[in-house]
Amino acid sequence: MTEIKKIGVLTSGGDAPGMNAAIRAVVRTAIYHGLEVVGIMEGYSGLINNDFIEMHSHSVSNIIQRGGTILRTARCEEFKTKEGMKKAYQNLINANINALIVIGGDGTFRGAHTLYKRYNFPVIGLPGTIDNDLFGTDYTIGYDTALNTVIQAVDKIRDTADSHNRLFFVEVMGRDAGFIALNSGIACGAEAILIPETKTHVHDLINILDYEWRENKKSLIIIVAEGDDAGGAYSIAKKVKQEYSKYDTRVTVLGHIQRGGSPSCTDRVLASTLGFEAVKAAISGKTDIMIGEINKKIVFTPFENASKYNLKINKNMLDMARVLSL
Repeated sequence: MTEIKKIGVLTSGGDAPGMNAAIRAVVRTAIYHGLEVVGIMEGYSGLINNDFIEMHSHSVSNIIQRGGTILRTARCEEFKTKEGMKKAYQNLINANINALIVIGGDGTFRGAHTLYKRYNFPVIGLPGTIDNDLFGTDYTIGYDTALNTVIQAVDKIRDTADSHNRLFFVEVMGRDAGFIALNSGIACGAEAILIPETKTHVHDLINILDYEWRENKKSLIIIVAEGDDAGGAYSIAKKVKQEYSKYDTRVTVLGHIQRGGSPSCTDRVLASTLGFEAVKAAISGKTDIMIGEINKKIVFTPFENASKYNLKINKNMLDMARVLSL
């Protein structure tokens, strides 16, 4: 086993609030243990383009409260090719980097796992995605902040819905997973929650609306995950309006507002904890794993198992949401 003397760190895929806190923890923990740290700009693109910067303790001053990522991030198709990955690996070797810490989601971990398998290069992952869709951790970095951003927005929408007797379809992020939609829907008292994990039947939704109308409920909120099988909020709202026009219907797509903003206390502490543990894991020789936290305990999950497709929605919460919306 090669002694770890220099660590590289990058952020990849979609940005998430708390990534900077994770970077800060990695850099300062590595320095504490006498290691050098290299920041890799623009994710895996930076690995291929040799876009490396030396990181010092002051490099991460005053960033824990900032959203986004100071290392920037990108999705890199070239890294998926053998030629691109070989170039990235050679740049790591030329820079004398002994281990790599990657902060991102499912796609980031697939790339890291392939790098390890192909070149036996040590890689540790931190779960950085607002979707909370990775197996091996209770929460991902950025999820809590994104969830609270949605809740604040929907609370404001509820005010105007009440004032105008309106039906609002609010679309939130979640192309493959409905965790943001489900939890924000429960927290905001939404009348219906539509997510990719369950099939949406428009006539069932219309029955809910008709019931609420007969109960003299004049304003409603429907939370729609962008990946719902019946389409996004605009598509579903159009289908509903064609068959049920009693409500004045509006659509709001929250979009990338969910990615931004200062990270919450929960995300700052989680990111700091996982960054700290990632460096310790790398020093101890662990590799090809994601660092997570389950029931407040640090857990190591192989990249192959950390895939979002291994994480299931809590169906009991769906049942609860339906009961509480009546």
